[in-house]
Amino acid sequence: MLHPRLEADTRALGETPQFWLRWMNDQRFPWVIIVPRQPGVREWHELDESAQQELLSMVNRCSLHLQRLTSADKMNIGALGNVVPQLHVHVIARHEGDPCWPGPVWGQGAPEPWQGAAQPAWLPALRDALAWRCA
Repeated sequence: MLHPRLEADTRALGETPQFWLRWMNDQRFPWVIIVPRQPGVREWHELDESAQQELLSMVNRCSLHLQRLTSADKMNIGALGNVVPQLHVHVIARHEGDPCWPGPVWGQGAPEPWQGAAQPAWLPALRDALAWRCA
């Protein structure tokens, strides 16, 4: 089950038997979140070695495609979990001059949610690049 905060702050992009892929509902940043589907996992080291490698592979795939699709200057990857204890990995495309550059995105300014059915231009291309089915 997806943590309620992740459910509220993100929208579905796709899923596999191992992961949910979500995108952050904030127009300021191209931002995806990868969530392992294993219940009760809070830390990366709680995954067995095979699941750790699968997660790393998905993080790398998302980062590579998101950087290419958004022409990002820098990719930020993090698994903090201080607010949401469920293990999840943030993959954020950053651009020099974005609203928080060069600082972190967390706790900086107010999110700018997409309205209605609007979505980022990069989203369909990322879905295609990852060959994930829509959740």
